[in-house]
Amino acid sequence: MPKPFADKTGNGAHFNMSLSAAGAGTNLFKAPPGDDPHGIGLSRLGLQFVAGILTHGRALCAAFAPTVNSYKRLIRRGAMGYYSWAPVFNSFGTNNRTNSVRVPMGGGRCESRNADSACNPYLAGALVLAAGLEGIRENLDPGPPQSENLYEFSDAELAARGIEPLPKTLAEAVAAFADDPFVKKVLGQPLRDEFITCKQAEWEAYHLTVSQWEIDTYARRF
Repeated sequence: MPKPFADKTGNGAHFNMSLSAAGAGTNLFKAPPGDDPHGIGLSRLGLQFVAGILTHGRALCAAFAPTVNSYKRLIRRGAMGYYSWAPVFNSFGTNNRTNSVRVPMGGGRCESRNADSACNPYLAGALVLAAGLEGIRENLDPGPPQSENLYEFSDAELAARGIEPLPKTLAEAVAAFADDPFVKKVLGQPLRDEFITCKQAEWEAYHLTVSQWEIDTYARRF
């Protein structure tokens, strides 16, 4: 369960990714000597791969974090007295846990941090691989890496950096999933539609449930 306790940090299931040359076993994400664009150990091809993930970052959330409970983990603080260090921004950086895509120290790989253990690894893996390969084919640029604590930035400051928030609820993530033509291209219409139908039903069922919090908060207020 991604967030079993409201006052504790949640459980992630990060995807660590790299590509190798066929037959050679060479890590194509490792920056070669003298050609490290941002000084973080990630090659130009690796940066293009990250850019593809960010291009479809909001849609990918529905596959990475596929439950109502998933989005109770993806918050800055919540009921805790300290930062959650969960990824809530569609951004990348080095050893900075406020980014959704991180390049761990030493480079040579990228890590998508908004995935959790509720995800179907085959579905999520297929989508994130396709997104990264699209970034390589189209020579996309992810922009500069973010090294600061993005939690401390205002919405205006984040917007000035071109950083958008990731979905805050399952409903928002499924809407982004449904709106991105990339998903249909990768999964095909039947699987895309079935996933959307199931997840919309899950969200609606959640809202038909009256929680103990609602009873405690509202039953005697009005």
